Amino acid sequence: MPAPAHVDPRLLRAFVTVAEDLHFTRAAARLYVAQQALSRDVRRLERELGAELFVRTTRQVTLTADGERLLPYARRVLQVQDELLAAFGQARPLLVDLNSPWLATGRLVLERARELAPGQELMARYESGLTYAAAEVLAGRIDASFGRFAGLPPALRAGLGHQPVRREPMAVVLPEDHPLAGLDEVPLSALAGERVYAGAGNPRTPEWTDLAHRLFEGRGIDVAPPLPLAMGEEEFRRIMDKTRHPILAVMGFPAMALTVVRPLVDPVPLSPVSLVWRKGLVHPALDALRRAAAQVATENDWLRAPAGGWIPAADSAVMSAHN
Repeated sequence: MPAPAHVDPRLLRAFVTVAEDLHFTRAAARLYVAQQALSRDVRRLERELGAELFVRTTRQVTLTADGERLLPYARRVLQVQDELLAAFGQARPLLVDLNSPWLATGRLVLERARELAPGQELMARYESGLTYAAAEVLAGRIDASFGRFAGLPPALRAGLGHQPVRREPMAVVLPEDHPLAGLDEVPLSALAGERVYAGAGNPRTPEWTDLAHRLFEGRGIDVAPPLPLAMGEEEFRRIMDKTRHPILAVMGFPAMALTVVRPLVDPVPLSPVSLVWRKGLVHPALDALRRAAAQVATENDWLRAPAGGWIPAADSAVMSAHN
């Protein structure tokens, strides 16, 4: 079969999305189309190219050799298309991961970016942790995220740009009848002998668990062992009610029923938050998001290091320089 004179980018986007997820139902949800329509587009692309791109069984979807060969070309075509549309004000939505609905930093930046670029669509996503989100950013499934950039593996950092946003004071969430719950501030030394939950075992958030280990080292505080991954506030609260472990958090973390949130002091531990995006990404809404991050950080003095603050040396270096 001769090579087609033209390939519809919509068909290429359908192919790339399925290739990334290896699951037609999930890919259809990402593209906001019916699964039948997505399958039809993939079959049409296969007919036009004269090649089978996927092996489909009742259990799994895998790429064929021709599918593997097409994937890098298709990604390049879609990247150029996105850049062209952005240049003429017709960009697709920018997908911005805020980690969790509970966290305020990313949400405030996103709200400002929407004000700065009312003609652009910026859509929130919630991926739960920067390690997981960074891989999604590099794969093109989301566009930007927030979190501890220095806590990412070097292989992930190499493909990402970042902009420091905040040195966020950390806190501890306590059962309301915990002996420390009556304090207005909790000295770190008061947690000696405690097991504090910091997401151990959660594959989405190892950068947070690593920060906790660094903070607790030499202070007689242990990171609580892994717990079942709880999705949603109700499940999270139910698991924490069972263990009654204090929870390492940030000051913006909302108190749940029967708990209190207390700032940590002596020293004041700081969670370093950066805006992170894929290097080479061209999108007018990304420009607005970066401007918003700079504005909100300046207005709220988010990047100032308070007296007596604690932050790992590697994170301090990252927060002092960005690209």
